[in-house]
Amino acid sequence: MKTNPPDQDRFRVLALWRLGDKIRMFSRLSRWVLSAFAIISVVSAANLDDVLKAALAAEARWDTPTALLLFKQADTLHPNDAVILQKVSKQYSDATSDTTDPVVKQHLAAEALVYARRAVTLEPKNPVNILSVAICYGKLAGFSDTRTKLEYSRHVKEFAEAALALKPDYDYAHHILGRWHYEVATLGVGTRFLVKLIYGGLPAASTAEAVRQLRRATELAPEKPAHRVELGLALLADGQRELARQILGQALAMPKCEKYDDESFARARAGLEKLR
Repeated sequence: MKTNPPDQDRFRVLALWRLGDKIRMFSRLSRWVLSAFAIISVVSAANLDDVLKAALAAEARWDTPTALLLFKQADTLHPNDAVILQKVSKQYSDATSDTTDPVVKQHLAAEALVYARRAVTLEPKNPVNILSVAICYGKLAGFSDTRTKLEYSRHVKEFAEAALALKPDYDYAHHILGRWHYEVATLGVGTRFLVKLIYGGLPAASTAEAVRQLRRATELAPEKPAHRVELGLALLADGQRELARQILGQALAMPKCEKYDDESFARARAGLEKLR
């Protein structure tokens, strides 16, 4: 049966998600079809408030495809709104959790960066917009060559620190900066030597600073398991094995509160495996 999607964006995004995960995505198809009827009714009304309300509801239930399409519709109805652009960026970023295909992940992260940068251009003093840029660069670094990865790593630190300068108690900014510290600090000796020799090196990083930043993130938002997972991994990198085991165990006992928590839980389990 032939479908007639209400706009090309819907067809492009749904096709993109199916690209690398056809089997896994098939199980979600019925939910998407039901969501499509809701989208059509909202979009046909072309009322910004209704579209935003539906988009926020979809985001709250972790229905990223629907939220993305609705926030993009809101962008069409009310262009150049920094809040809406950041929301579109977040949906693209969150969508990387819905696929295992690296090509699709890279495309989604690149789209997220485009919208995050547009949001920063419109509101350069908004810490949420600024941190969105850091997150996008962090995701894109995993798909880049060494030179580009080095450049993106510097951007992660730069934008995370800029967000913290504007909002010192921003838990996610502490999270991103802490993760940057322990990942850079634990690069192999050979890798660090080559990076320094060929590309001039990276900014100074330490596992102790990673622990400090992630402990602060956990203090600011103790209900978020992702902070506790990364704190446990930073403690592991810092050589505090027993405390790392305790913190990772605590994280795995917590309920999911964000879409990407499943990835965090997987990282926690991998960390505990190293402690066996």
